Order: sequence, then C-alpha cells, then structure tokens
Amino acid sequence: MADVLSILSSSYKAAGIAVPSKTKCVAVDPALYQGAWSGKYSDGKKFSISVSQVDGFRAQVHYESGGTSQYQQVLIKDSSFRFGNTKFTLTGNSQAQIKNVVTDPATGSTYLDTAIATRST
Repeated sequence: MADVLSILSSSYKAAGIAVPSKTKCVAVDPALYQGAWSGKYSDGKKFSISVSQVDGFRAQVHYESGGTSQYQQVLIKDSSFRFGNTKFTLTGNSQAQIKNVVTDPATGSTYLDTAIATRST
C-alpha cells in the first residue's frame, strides 16, 4: 500500500498538482487577500475574483469568468486557497497566481490554465 501512495504522490508532483500540506491553518492578515482581483488567461478570457469577510483563515470568494459565476467559503492555508477547479496562490504584494483546470466540452479532455491576478487599489 505504501508503494501505491508514493507512486501517486510522485505522479501528482510531476504533473504539478499539489500534494496536501501537513501544516495547520493559521490566521492571515486580511489586508493581503481582501479586495477585487482580476486578470486574463492565456486565451484572452478575463476573470475576476472578489475576496471578502477574511476572518482568521476563512474568507468568502466570488469568482467570475465567461459565463461562470461562483460563490464559495474558503480556507486559506500556505498562502493559498482552492475554490471549485481553481487555486489562488498569493505570490507578492497585490499579486497572485491563478491555476484553473478547464474541461473541453467537445473532447472531454482537461488542461491547466495559469494566469496572474492583480488586486485593484
């Protein structure tokens, strides 16, 4: 069983998929996350992320892109959080990396779309 788990773990790492961290959730500075974030994917599609009600390590997120609108409560851990098929990682002052798993409706294949989001001041 240990061999199977190590194979899965190394496969996830090789594919760029994060392996769950063993660190605890700790309170974050709300000023680092709260606000309106926006950016553009490589295909030119725009997105916006609104982060609000940051309390401890919890926050409310509203994501919009194309015809998709999604609300979710998230847990912030290791400078990042996940919502739906998307991962938000804080990379610097008012800047974040967005990774979104997209499924092609015609073929059913998936790909990872990566973008940079900046926070409006």
